[in-house]
Amino acid sequence: MTLISKEKIAELHKVNQENCVSIFIPTHRAGKKVLQREDTLYLKNQLKDVKTKLSKKGLDNRQISNFVRPVEELIEDVSFWRNLSDGLAIFLANGVFEKFVLPVHFKEFNYVSTEFYLKPLMPMFVGDGEFYLMSLALSDVKLYKCSKHSYAEIIIDDLIPASKQDRVGYEFEQKNLQFRTQQANADHVMYHGHEPATAKRKNEIKKYFRAINDGIIPVLKDRSIPFFIASQDYLFDIYKTVNTYPNLHERAIKVNLNATDASELHELAWELIEPIFDQERKDKIALFRKEEGTGKTAIGIGKVLPAAIDGKIDALFCENKADIFGSYKKENNTIVVSESEDDHGVSLMNLAAVEALIKGGKVYLLDKEDMPNPNAKLNALYRF
Repeated sequence: MTLISKEKIAELHKVNQENCVSIFIPTHRAGKKVLQREDTLYLKNQLKDVKTKLSKKGLDNRQISNFVRPVEELIEDVSFWRNLSDGLAIFLANGVFEKFVLPVHFKEFNYVSTEFYLKPLMPMFVGDGEFYLMSLALSDVKLYKCSKHSYAEIIIDDLIPASKQDRVGYEFEQKNLQFRTQQANADHVMYHGHEPATAKRKNEIKKYFRAINDGIIPVLKDRSIPFFIASQDYLFDIYKTVNTYPNLHERAIKVNLNATDASELHELAWELIEPIFDQERKDKIALFRKEEGTGKTAIGIGKVLPAAIDGKIDALFCENKADIFGSYKKENNTIVVSESEDDHGVSLMNLAAVEALIKGGKVYLLDKEDMPNPNAKLNALYRF
């Protein structure tokens, strides 16, 4: 899966040609619709509409056929359609063909203008806060740096003991501390031949975990981001006593590590962690409402677009199913709003969203009823 970066957004935003085509379709990861290639039908339908729009702009059949060939070749690429996520975004212009398989469910949509339509990609860059995730068991430890849409393993094999035995010279796996994990939501471990959690065993585990903590601390360079541990509760309780990372989450993520791969662990972790990162959006909405009318906020395209271009916006709220078309001249901040896309205007909301994002602002696509001020399609919170 090739995720899109802010740098790529900025690169695509610079493209300005007579014909820039943006296509978005929903896709499926697995199941009957993948086997029957139903996702290709979505793309075929959008491409048919794009061809009609290009014809209205004066291109003949040969020109249209040459222009859209990369998309038609993609439709015939059987292997590509077997490895998808929730959505597909395509950007096409002369000399430009970019496709992104993304974990965002798009509504079927296409846009043909002089620039690419990038607003549907904004969810990739909000609520995706970074966090560390460690799977912690007595026999295996792995560390990851994650965001909402990605995870990468941090190799720590040379930084920590390979097993508890390496640290304390105590063979526990097959003899003194044999155990088996219960079902995925179990809170306990069953020990064979010994009473559980004696002081001696706790102390040995504690020594092992202290070695792990000491080994990973140097690689946890950003101490401001949350650190989550997936383990059994009793192991997490012991680890907390030796932890020196300042932003360790207070509760363990309970999951059967023996039956969960890294991808599944990341998804399960995000389900639990997402509300923490969504708090930023809630806080910014609350701040907008508090500051509205003080000069620290703005509503409407006339004020919001120039502020976005000047880099003044901390948070931009866009009504998700709405748009504003027209023209903008930066020289004198002249904005002319047109009735529809057919009036040869560009999407001013798209322009505002992309400018706000690449200049460091957060951009939220919200339903009308969730907007801080639902009377306007664009709400902005200034950073100063």
